[in-house]
Amino acid sequence: MTHPFHALTGQRLEVLFVKRRSGALVFVCAYGVSRSVTLPQEWTDRGGEPSGDRLAVEGLSAPRVLVNALVSRGADPEEGGS
Repeated sequence: MTHPFHALTGQRLEVLFVKRRSGALVFVCAYGVSRSVTLPQEWTDRGGEPSGDRLAVEGLSAPRVLVNALVSRGADPEEGGS
């Protein structure tokens, strides 16, 4: 786990399997006894270098795309929905 703000940062986890979620790779990993955790590829050593800045442009782009999509469908966040 390489994500700088995750509770499991620095720990090595066994990858149980890999799948796609919304077009992105995620790893389902063993964690503790009979537990699992799903991690985006970017939060692991198999992704790119982690950003040390919580407010990096890359991290804010995805929520902005979501807001734009909701607004274009008539779910204006300022009006409380459609």
